[in-house]
Amino acid sequence: MKRKFLTTALLSLCFLTCFAAFADFAGKWAGILTTDNGDQYPLVYNFKIDGDKLTGTAQTPKGELPIDDGKINGDKFTFTVTLGDMEIPHSGKFYGDSIGVDIAVNGAKAHTTLKRK
Repeated sequence: MKRKFLTTALLSLCFLTCFAAFADFAGKWAGILTTDNGDQYPLVYNFKIDGDKLTGTAQTPKGELPIDDGKINGDKFTFTVTLGDMEIPHSGKFYGDSIGVDIAVNGAKAHTTLKRK
């Protein structure tokens, strides 16, 4: 009985720790996306968390765009931003004080690091 209680308590603690970490993930994050040819684009994301669902907006040089199909799995996440008829998939990892994001555009992939704004 004690073992079952201890196991349940530890699993609950792990779940709460993950939830608390992703609560810190919510908010505004900014970075610079540098393409293969050296062009730089400022990006600002305003993330909102609801359980394992990620929503919010992406502020790009083309304007503010909604975050679609956002999912959180552990410390990793995925979402899509749609610009015109082009869907731009994002994937990344939350590190606590920064966020690493991989962005795929027209078959090319780019990586950027976001910091809290």
